Amino acid sequence: MEKKINRGVIRTGETDIKVHLIDSFPNHPYHVFDDEDMTELAASIEANGLLNPIIVRSKADGRYELISGHRRKRAYEILKINKIRAIIVDVSDDEAIIMMVDSNCQRSKILPSEKAFSYKMKLDAIKRQGKRNDLTSTQVVSKLRSNEELGKEVNESRETIRRFIRLTNLIPELLDFVDKGRMKMQPAVELSYLDEESQRDLVDIIDGTEVFPSFSQTVRMRKAFKDGELTYELVEKIMAEDKANQKPKYRFSVERLGKYMPTDLNDKQAEEYVLKALSYYKKHLDRKAQKEIDKKQ
Repeated sequence: MEKKINRGVIRTGETDIKVHLIDSFPNHPYHVFDDEDMTELAASIEANGLLNPIIVRSKADGRYELISGHRRKRAYEILKINKIRAIIVDVSDDEAIIMMVDSNCQRSKILPSEKAFSYKMKLDAIKRQGKRNDLTSTQVVSKLRSNEELGKEVNESRETIRRFIRLTNLIPELLDFVDKGRMKMQPAVELSYLDEESQRDLVDIIDGTEVFPSFSQTVRMRKAFKDGELTYELVEKIMAEDKANQKPKYRFSVERLGKYMPTDLNDKQAEEYVLKALSYYKKHLDRKAQKEIDKKQ
């Protein structure tokens, strides 16, 4: 007897399926890593069995398409278990996309790129189902939009959803910088308005300098691109500018330094005193390092 599960989807059966007959979801936006978490998942499955069946749908060629459970399937492959318990559902392409995103959006660790592509996939699916989908508009309207609905589901604002979706316009190298925390969201969103050639110019400069653009610099790049004035040379010039937030800031506690300094010094004299002390200390370290080198020779 057929049963209904989430969103009114028809559940046509639950059975054990051969793992090698299960294909990954097309353009699956979530990464599956063979990391420590995967090792722990595999160990848990080996000890306790599969607590939650995966969800699949049947394909015309007799195989199955995986909707939910990519990490669980990978754990079974690692454990070399041939069959996995699965719920088979009868859903359309768009319903499958929505189910796939919904089943993954509650992960404890989600990369910005995973959010970006999953949000876009779901909202595109909603649009094809006939619902409103104003993904890039920033105009304020009273009607609840599909990206606002998604925002409520994942606890993100409508504007945050829009920004994440903009990231899908970045080339892989820039998106990887965002995933690794080397580039912040705001400058990344600005760069998403550049074409591929301009983005690759920037990556080339970053690779050579290990310096990342500030938000204000990316705003200028975007404006220059819009005006048809952005060239490699201009990107290079903008990136060569000193950025206040990348200059080291040293702050010293007066209480901690006071016991090592004369008490009758003004600010300028105190600065000179500290610099002279650091100079002597550096010479001491240099002599010590040289002695270590001499010993090895």
